[in-house]
Amino acid sequence: MLLSSRKFLLILPLVLAACGFTPVYGTGGTGTQVQNSITVSEPSTRNAFLATQRIEERLGRAAEPVYRLNLSVRSSQENLAVDREGNITRYNLLGYADYSLVEVATGRVITSGSVDNFTGYSAAGTTVATLAAERDAQKRLMILLADQIVTRVLVADI
Repeated sequence: MLLSSRKFLLILPLVLAACGFTPVYGTGGTGTQVQNSITVSEPSTRNAFLATQRIEERLGRAAEPVYRLNLSVRSSQENLAVDREGNITRYNLLGYADYSLVEVATGRVITSGSVDNFTGYSAAGTTVATLAAERDAQKRLMILLADQIVTRVLVADI
């Protein structure tokens, strides 16, 4: 068993090279092309700001943008757990983001799409603890959405 997994590891780079696999951050990879080349549309909400902040952490902030990332973020909340007295003790936050990557010079849409995800938080503590948990869950949700968008941008055919 050990010998077969060693063979697999030795053959894997050849198989990946044969299928046209290119590392995202390798020479000529998409990651290198978009790094510090994208400007994100100005956020109008706290959630959009958090998502934009994460995208800029991952891709950098462009001084002279080659691409513009249009971003629209929305979220909703659903009750998840209710105790015997009817108090809600757990919530799910559902997040959705629509995006489009546009080449600034030509206006050509490189890639576009939608992503969604969710996080949860507990409301079993004090009001202050519940508000802190909700804000943390919102931040985590926007990070998840932003990371999904970055992944899709990095695999786009630019």
